[in-house]
Amino acid sequence: MATSVAAALKKLLPKELPPSLSTRSSTLYQVLSRYPNDGVGQRIHQTRWSMKGISDSYWVVTKTRLKLEGKHGKAWGKLTWKGKLVSDHEEEIRGGLKYTWRQGVSRTTTQPSGTNPIP
Repeated sequence: MATSVAAALKKLLPKELPPSLSTRSSTLYQVLSRYPNDGVGQRIHQTRWSMKGISDSYWVVTKTRLKLEGKHGKAWGKLTWKGKLVSDHEEEIRGGLKYTWRQGVSRTTTQPSGTNPIP
C-alpha cells in the first residue's frame, strides 16, 4: 500500500523544481531570480571563493536585467573583497553563467582537526 502511494505521488510531482524554487547553488541569474526585485539589494558570492579560502567577500546587487525566467541576463553591483569595499561605483558583475553563485557572504571552509589538506 505504501509503495503504491509513493509511486502515485512520484508521478504527480515534477522531476525537478523550476530555477526560482531551487535551493542549490546555480548561476548568478538563477540565484537573483529567487528574490523580490530580481535580487536588488542582495549579497551574493561565487562558491569557489570559499573553497579558495577567501572570506568576507561579496557583491551587493544594485541593478539587474534578467531574461528567460532567470536563465540569462545582466547584473550590476558593488564589490566587497576580504571585508573592504573595492567598488566605489556600480559595475557589471562578470561570470554570471561561468561560475556557481550563492546568496550571502563567502566564508572559508575549515578542515576537520587532524586532517591534512591534499596538496
